[in-house]
Amino acid sequence: MTQKAKFQEKEIDKLQKQQDKFDEQIKELTLDRMNESPKLEQEPQTKLSSKEIDRSKEIWLKPERTIADRQKFNENFLTDWNFQKEYVQFIAEHKEIIGEMIEIWTHPFGGKGAEFWKVPTNKPVWGPRYLAEQIRKCNYHRLRMEENMIREATGMGQIYGQLVVDTTVARLTAEPVSSKKSIFMGVAA
Repeated sequence: MTQKAKFQEKEIDKLQKQQDKFDEQIKELTLDRMNESPKLEQEPQTKLSSKEIDRSKEIWLKPERTIADRQKFNENFLTDWNFQKEYVQFIAEHKEIIGEMIEIWTHPFGGKGAEFWKVPTNKPVWGPRYLAEQIRKCNYHRLRMEENMIREATGMGQIYGQLVVDTTVARLTAEPVSSKKSIFMGVAA
C-alpha cells in the first residue's frame, strides 16, 4: 500500500467518525429536546393603541365548516370544555406570510366536532380560547449547522466538527387584547 493510499484511508476514517458523531446528534434530537429549545424573539406586527382597539369593528369568528365526531364526549371534561369554548379577544399574526388570512382546523376534545376556521390577521377578533391556543402552538424548529473548533488531545492540530443547534420559531401567533382601562388614567377597570 502506498503512502498516498494510507493517507486517504486515514482521511476516510476521520470523515466516517465525524459522520457517526453527526448521526448520534441527530438521533438525540427528540421532540422533548426540541421543545426545550429557546424560542426566537420576534417583534409583533400589530401595534394598536387602546383607542384603536376600542374603535375597531367587533369581529366574532364562527367556524366555516364542522365535521361531526362519532366518539361520545366524556362528561368528566365538561368544566375544561366550558373554559376552552369561552370567547376571548385576540390579535392573530401570520409570521411567515405577513397579512395572509390564517386557515386552521381545530379538534380540542374527543366527542366535539372538528372545525375549520378562517382567522383574519393583524386586527382584534373574538374567538374561542381553544382556537387562540391552537394558533399559538403553530411553531417549527430550525436546525442549523454550527462549526466548532475542537483541539485534539494528541496535539496534532485542530479538527473542525459540526454540532446541531436548534431554535423554535413561531409561525403563527395569537396575542390577547386587553380592553381594561387603567385607573391611573381616571377610568376604572
